[in-house]
Amino acid sequence: MTVLDPDTQASAQTSGWAGDTAAESGGTDGEEMPLSLRLSIADTLTLGNATCGFMAVYFTTTGILIPHLQGSGESGMARHSAATAVILMLLAAIFDLCDGLVARKLRSSPMGAELDNLSDLISFGLAPAYFVLVYGMVADDAHQRVSAVAAIVVLLAVVLRLARFSCVTMKDGMFQGMPSPFGALTVVSIVLLELPFIPTLLAIIGTAWLMVSRVEYPKPRGVLAVAMLGWIVSAMGLLAAWAFDAPGGQLLLQTGCALQVVLGAVIPLFATARRVNTFRYNRREARAAQLP
Repeated sequence: MTVLDPDTQASAQTSGWAGDTAAESGGTDGEEMPLSLRLSIADTLTLGNATCGFMAVYFTTTGILIPHLQGSGESGMARHSAATAVILMLLAAIFDLCDGLVARKLRSSPMGAELDNLSDLISFGLAPAYFVLVYGMVADDAHQRVSAVAAIVVLLAVVLRLARFSCVTMKDGMFQGMPSPFGALTVVSIVLLELPFIPTLLAIIGTAWLMVSRVEYPKPRGVLAVAMLGWIVSAMGLLAAWAFDAPGGQLLLQTGCALQVVLGAVIPLFATARRVNTFRYNRREARAAQLP
């Protein structure tokens, strides 16, 4: 799911970030680039998001899958590659967070919303799904075919999540369903926890369900955006400590992954409790209005 909100999508339909004055006046010749083909600053950040997602797939393949297929016993290289792939997904989440903020402050090109959805599909759909697939191939207790099904479920959940986001208008400040960046990081955290296969599989499928559910999640704005950015940077530090086998790095990483999973499960409970309280308040108000 993309971090862009309806306001950002609306801004993406406005004129291009650069050179719009000349275009509005008709230009001076026929060589003027159409507004729909000009990239804004927000679009450049979005392309950074896509690049990080692709490179995450690259490191997962070259550092984890290929050495496994070749029978290499270099667990250190696999650990470094896994950490690099996840850090790239985290960096993609930062780009996704920033492009929405920039698009709200500056003008975005007409193709901004489309670029954002396509980039999110790569970084938060393909990359984590592929990570799950490779996990099913290299883990000792995993089942490759079942893991492939779980990977497909994650990918399709993100596809449906992004498609629905483009069609459904939610109230300001809320997402319907777990945002795809948050969902992708939760899926990867579940894998990195190294739980038994069945609990891992169920947790991954549960996360995919949350992405396509109607559970409300708050949009990262203001203090929440700063907190999210801080959490992502902290997660990068935990991954680096784990990759370089720092003292306590394994425990720190598992603690961070567990916190990510808990947040994914707890946030919907707060949203549900708020909706219940709002319903009860409206019902009391309606009853009070009926009294003489």
